[in-house]
Amino acid sequence: MRSRTPKPLALHQVIRDALRHDILSGKLAAGHQLRQDALATQFNASRIPVREALRQLESEGLVVHHLNRGAVVAGMNVQQICELLDIRVALECHAARLAVPNMVERDFEAMERILDDYNQSDVVNDWAEYNRQFHLALSAPANNMRLKRLIEEYCLNTDRYTHVAMSKATGKDKPQSDHYQLVAACRARDVGRVVSLLEEHIDNTRKELLATARELQQHGGELPGLLPLP
Repeated sequence: MRSRTPKPLALHQVIRDALRHDILSGKLAAGHQLRQDALATQFNASRIPVREALRQLESEGLVVHHLNRGAVVAGMNVQQICELLDIRVALECHAARLAVPNMVERDFEAMERILDDYNQSDVVNDWAEYNRQFHLALSAPANNMRLKRLIEEYCLNTDRYTHVAMSKATGKDKPQSDHYQLVAACRARDVGRVVSLLEEHIDNTRKELLATARELQQHGGELPGLLPLP
């Protein structure tokens, strides 16, 4: 049976994916103006696919439109991040309930390889990527692509704003300890413990975020990449 060649992406999808990568990696910071004419030149395209790419990114919460400035990279405040973290708990814990019974040795090894790379990295900005990869690997055996996409969206969005600041505040020892406990519980097929550990792990991020924001506020500072509370 002849294998099917993957259908190439439409131009607006290529532009969308490139911009999404730059936004989520922090290359395009919150508030950066996304001019349609400049993007059209950058991608050698007309404004039509650029406009559609920006529309899709807006639906993902990565871009907002202002009356006088057009499209800009979205920013969030601490309260909005906490709301997203609540959603992450619900999504990832549900995925864990589906995923753990389906896990095989290659799934455990994939998670452990990510954690090994995480351990060896001294670059704080890279830790968010390893954290993202781990959480996606944990949920992948749920075998639910729609759920995976939702988790990826909210996981990426929260990590974009919080992980560098949190890593600088707490280091990587505690998050990594949580991650290894999760892998051990997965290997033991203890679904209840995986869910409990995962909920506590994400909730600790929320608590650390709020504590760091309070401390900075007392000294007249703000978390990098986050908007001030209204």
